Amino acid sequence: MVAASRELDRTERRVLGALRCVDATTGAPVLQGLQVEAPPGVHIQRSRSGLFVVHGASPLVAAAGRAGSLPLMLKVGDPQGQYLSRLVRMDLALHTHLAHAALVGSLFHPLVVPMYLSSFGRLQPSWVALSASLRAVGSNEALGGVLLRVVSDGQVLARGISDWRGEALVPVAGMPLTTWCADTGTAAVTAIPATLEAIADPVLVTRTAQSRVVLDRAPPSLPLVDPVALEAARDSLPQARAQVSLVAGRSLHVSLAMALP
Repeated sequence: MVAASRELDRTERRVLGALRCVDATTGAPVLQGLQVEAPPGVHIQRSRSGLFVVHGASPLVAAAGRAGSLPLMLKVGDPQGQYLSRLVRMDLALHTHLAHAALVGSLFHPLVVPMYLSSFGRLQPSWVALSASLRAVGSNEALGGVLLRVVSDGQVLARGISDWRGEALVPVAGMPLTTWCADTGTAAVTAIPATLEAIADPVLVTRTAQSRVVLDRAPPSLPLVDPVALEAARDSLPQARAQVSLVAGRSLHVSLAMALP
């Protein structure tokens, strides 16, 4: 006689995707300190390899139809302050067939999330230490949540985001190093012309009076934007630009005033 078994409890979880957070300047994985916040019904678990694995409850899984049909917004933050908080959009459900494993949009292909240095971030000596101050035309308010791009010859060399103080750090790596001529002993400095672009969504940007900035009094809500969405919509958003000259190992500061509605 075989005793009948009875199911006492069962928990089902389905992997919906994964995030790989990397340093926006170097592309190296950020393995420590980050936190990911998700909507109700979504659970985040960090794997041994440093991925943030997204699990979902049954109702969320059932709502997903064709691949990419279910947008999911996540917040990635760094309590230590090395990187700025940002929003990340994941489009679920992902392709689950192994034939698509190497493609973007596959369950087996983690979403790469660049994390942008705060204005207090650590820099390498060979980088161009490009910093920017963002202000509103007229009010002189500090603008937070502005996307910065460094563009040269049609190529984006670096990106960054401004904090609530309106300050942004946009380090540029990979610039040609200064060399010395053995015959004359003079330095051969290579300067790369580029454009610093600032892109702001008037609805999402934070505006902080300079009196609060001087007192280091942060606003109740800190900047929180999706850089990918800002860049995709840049042609329809207010912008400001400045011409810059990039030299490896040198610091450069730019002040930009933006006209916002």
